[in-house]
Formats: sequence, C-alpha cells, structure tokens
Amino acid sequence: MSPAIIILGTGALTTARRIQALYPSAQVYGLAERVAADISYSDFASQLRELYQSNRPVIALCAAGIVIRCLAPLLHSKGAEPPVLAVAEDGSAVVPLLGGLAGVNVLAREIAAALEVAPAITTSGELRFDTCVLNPPSGYVLGDIDQGKRFVSSLLGGETVRIEGAAPWLEQARLPLADDAHLRIRISTDANGSADELLIHPRSVVVLDPPADSQRIHASLAAAGISAHALACLLCPRERMTDNALHGTADSLGVPLRFSDEAALPFEHQRLESENLHLAIAAQPVAIHSLGQPRGRLTVVGLGPGASEFTAPAVKRALQEAEDVLGYETYVTMAGPFRPDQVLHNSDNREELARSRHAFELAASGRRVVVVSSGDPGVFAMAAAVLEALEASSDPHWHAVELHILPGISASLATAAKAGAPLGHDFCMISLSDNLKPWDVIELRLKHATLADLALAFYNPISRARPWQLGRALDVVREQRSPQTVVVLGRDIGRPAEALTVTTLGELRPEQVDMRTMVIIGSSTTRRFAKAGSEVDWVYTPRSYPGA
Repeated sequence: MSPAIIILGTGALTTARRIQALYPSAQVYGLAERVAADISYSDFASQLRELYQSNRPVIALCAAGIVIRCLAPLLHSKGAEPPVLAVAEDGSAVVPLLGGLAGVNVLAREIAAALEVAPAITTSGELRFDTCVLNPPSGYVLGDIDQGKRFVSSLLGGETVRIEGAAPWLEQARLPLADDAHLRIRISTDANGSADELLIHPRSVVVLDPPADSQRIHASLAAAGISAHALACLLCPRERMTDNALHGTADSLGVPLRFSDEAALPFEHQRLESENLHLAIAAQPVAIHSLGQPRGRLTVVGLGPGASEFTAPAVKRALQEAEDVLGYETYVTMAGPFRPDQVLHNSDNREELARSRHAFELAASGRRVVVVSSGDPGVFAMAAAVLEALEASSDPHWHAVELHILPGISASLATAAKAGAPLGHDFCMISLSDNLKPWDVIELRLKHATLADLALAFYNPISRARPWQLGRALDVVREQRSPQTVVVLGRDIGRPAEALTVTTLGELRPEQVDMRTMVIIGSSTTRRFAKAGSEVDWVYTPRSYPGA
C-alpha cells in the first residue's frame, strides 16, 4: 500500500514533494486553509488516526511528539501496526516510530538516503545485523512473533545461527553465521518447529477449488503438516466468483481469492491431496498476479458539490484504490489528483450508457474501476445508467462484478444547506431536461407537485439546446404559487465560484439561470429572514404545516 505523506503547513511542502518523488503513488495530505496539497483535511489528529486504522504507512512531517500523542489511544498490538515515521519539515531528521515488523526501518533508510541524512534507527537487532530478522520480505511471513523476539534476544546475547532453505534477503546481512550453530533460521512450509529455530514460511501453497469452510481448510493444512502462514491464495473456477461464503472464507484466512478456468498452473509445483483438499505447493513464493484474476469491482461514486471536504471518506477510499476512473472529464478532474499508475477514461457528458458498458468490461477483467458523478450518483446521474447497462447485458462476467454505489451530497441538498433549510419539509426533485423523457410528462409532474404544495428542486434547468423549458416550467408553477414564493438559486455551490441568490417567484427570470444553477422554489410555507452580516437572507421551510 502506498504511503500517505501528511503535513501541517507550507514549510513542509518541499520536503513532502521530495519524498513523494521517491514513492510516486503516494499522496500528500495538507491542512486545509494552510497549504494546497493533493488531499486536504481539517483535523490533523483525526486524519492521522484514519490513515493509521486503514493500515496505510504514514510519513508525518512534524514533531514526533505530536504523532505519538495522536496515535497513543490506538496502540494495542505491536504485531498489527503500519509503518509510521516522523520527518523534520526541512528533511534534516527521519525518525521511525511504529511498525518495526512492517518495514518502518526500510522506509526510514530509503527516505533518509533521498534526503541525504542518517535515519534515527534505534532497533538493536537492526543496528547489529543490518536487517530486521523479524520482518521478512514480501512473499514470506514470520511463523511466531513471540518465538522471534526470543530468537533475536539470543542472537544479541552472542549466539551464532545457521540458515536452512533459500533466504536471499539475508545474504547481505551481518548475522553471526556458523555451520555448527545451535540456533537456525529455517525457510519452510512446515507447521511446527523446534524451540531453537526461527521458522519463516514462504507463501507458496495454493488451495485449488476450495470448500467455503475456513475451519476445514485449517484442519486439512494441519493434517498435512503445513502452516496456514504458508497459504498464498485460494484458486477457484470463475463460476464461483459470486459465492459470498467463499469470499468470507478467504477473508477469514486472510488470503486473496483468484479465479481461473485454466487447468494448468504457471509455475512448477507438487500436488498434494489432504483430507479431500487439493493443494499445489510451489518451490518459491507464488506470484499471485500470475494466477487468473481477482473478482473485479465497479464502484459508482458521488463527489458531492465539488469541495473535497464534502466528499465522503468511503468515496475517497474507492478513488485511492481504483485502477481505472471513468466519467465526464470535468468530474474526473474534480475527483483528482490521481497517481501515475491510475488510468483515466474521460468521455462526453451524454455517453452514460457507453461509459457504463466500458466500466463493466474493465471490471469483468478483474480491475478495480470507479465511475464518477458529481453530487449523488443516484440522483439524475450515473448509478441508474450503470444498472441499466447491467440489466440489459447477458454476459455472466458482467453480473459477477462486485458492484457498489456510494452516495454523495446532491446539488439540491448542497444548495439548501447553503441557504438554510428550504427543503425542511416535503419536497420534489424534478429534472427539466426533456432529452430522455417527453416534455408533457415533465409538465404533468410539475402541475401535480405544485398542487401538492411541495417545495421544488429543479435539476438541468436550462441550456443552449433547451432555452425555453425553464420559462414554461415557471409559468406552470405560477398558476398555483404566489409571486411572493421564496426562490433560491445556487450556482456552483461547493466550488470556488459559488454564488447564492434569494429572490421570489415573481421576480425570477430564466436569464438568471444556467445549466450549473440549482433552482429551489419554496412551498407556500417557506420563509426568509435577514442573516446577520450578509446580504443574502436565511431561507427555511418549517417542519410544521398549517392545520396540523
């Protein structure tokens, strides 16, 4: 997972960009109103804890004490923490704080080398042996952390060690090696070791077409004398891609699921049958990406009105995890910044169905795909188009895609919040675009909504191709509403050029509105009153209704 670089002000930005050049997929988090960074945040402690709890490596350009105080309530298990480093704003010091078993000292050395300083590493074993024995590289896993601590303690006490099995990362270490050593480091899939050895397991075992039962898999591995730590993945036929119990089993085991209909495995292996479980054991750690594909994921997100702070955290996570991002170019730009490895697919705003089909094709190949909308994706936006494309498809691979729809703040709600609470009672959202529905249907809905005394929120009110529709819609509303009815116009709410206007139905003219304007027409009970220090009144619709 790429690290997060978090800064408090402009003084740290230059150093942050130097570190980012070392990790191109990393993003710089900056305190809002102090510094313009890739991602803005409003509270340092909350942002730091969120990153830590999501298991992201954290590089904080600030005093170490600040980081320690913020994370102290979360420090429960030393064996389950991401790397956390404090770096001086000017790059003069690099201090690894947490995540010794997750490679924090490796990061510290890399960053210090890039900044041309010495890392402040204090781990005894790492200083003595020039490696963290308890932190094997990707593809390997330590068998027992408690045994590992005792083992390193013995090495620091003067014991010698021998290595059995292939451990190329230890070749350059300064371990006290001896052929007749009592202690040994053993690289093996074996489940059990002796008291005088450190077991490191290569992730080289693949379960073929497994049962959706983690206990049965554990029992079968134990019967074969194989450590569960050596399990690399579960490999299944594609027809099982939507088996929720199977996904739960993989989550319980902590291993990825891969899907393939190919009979042959792309590596040399021995095949083992254990308790009717089919195992393939490779000589080296398995390259997971070489086995079939993962289940593809398509997430349809709403960015909200435009400002980053109004975008839901779940949406931000989906964008960070995406391999492909599709959408109208304006909205894709709004969703950024993006890493160099993320692929952007921009398209015209009227290509919703073609965009949806393209998204499913990408996701069906195993990729993580995000389709972006402004506002909420389910309100006159991409969620309906994505579902329409899926319903029309008979491709089983499309239907096997993991589909999520994440909400956002719609334009009407953003405008209403800026004005006060004009939608504080029953209301109706209506799109005035007759591109996809007949105008007579729009007019009929307007008449009924107006007769019902609902507050009205107009989407897509006017454009060059549709210059007359708003005027006609206002005529329909004026047949039932008083000229004094309060109207709110919100243009580009949540964006730098936002503008809010409060007027009346009698004063409103179509020329005051464009495609980027949200029009909210109040009900008979909607009220306005002066807002202190502002030329724009507060507007609200009371929760009570006359006669109630």
